[in-house]
Amino acid sequence: MRMLKPALLIALLAVSGGAFAAGGHGGEGAPWSNWHAANSTTSTPSLQRGAANFAGYCQGCHSLKYMRYSRMAEDLGIPADQLDKLLLPAGHKATDYIMSTMPPADAEAWFGKAPPDLSLMVRARGADYVYQFLKGFYLDPAKPTGVDNVRLAGTAMPHVLSELEGVKHIVFKASEHHEGSAAPAEKVFDRFELVSPGHLKPEEYDEFVRDTVNFLDYVSEPAQNKRRALGVWVVLFLLVFTWFAWLLKKEYWKEVH
Repeated sequence: MRMLKPALLIALLAVSGGAFAAGGHGGEGAPWSNWHAANSTTSTPSLQRGAANFAGYCQGCHSLKYMRYSRMAEDLGIPADQLDKLLLPAGHKATDYIMSTMPPADAEAWFGKAPPDLSLMVRARGADYVYQFLKGFYLDPAKPTGVDNVRLAGTAMPHVLSELEGVKHIVFKASEHHEGSAAPAEKVFDRFELVSPGHLKPEEYDEFVRDTVNFLDYVSEPAQNKRRALGVWVVLFLLVFTWFAWLLKKEYWKEVH
């Protein structure tokens, strides 16, 4: 994953009169399996911030092979000049698909496997899964990357967002050991402890992750909001049609009864 220069990322977050400004609230419950993304693809400012997050921290390794820059800009209300200046890589056109610049061979050499395309990740795994994964990194010196993840143990991905979130240590607690059982007590997640703080406060990082997941949710099905809105009108039409059909049936059968 690559990172935009801080000044450029700040400029991107300030686009469109504050449309990219951070908002919302953070917070997380315990255990980690109860963390929920609670994102909404109807929030255009959140999707814009998520697009900035993806361009700044994800696109260096991950692609969105089913999404074009032009489609993203149209759906998210990003002006063409800002798309060209802030989101479109040099040498690319707005009609190009959003692809990583990392050669697959290099990715396999560095990480052991090529980073996955994220176009359908939320649709396949769910928004909560991705949210928990991005918040689940902790220190583990035994791993090649120096970290592991509670959501995906043994992940080959390094914690590329550690400069934002900080570095965490995981604390386990022993599960109940049944008397007479020869099996050792199993470790159960208890909590995270912050070892080194990041640039963002916990609630700010929480919002950063929510926006990123929200953007990936949108990418997984760009037409989902239109589909849902159309579905309401279809249901209303069917209800009205059913009423008319009932009136027609009543008129036809009134002599019979």
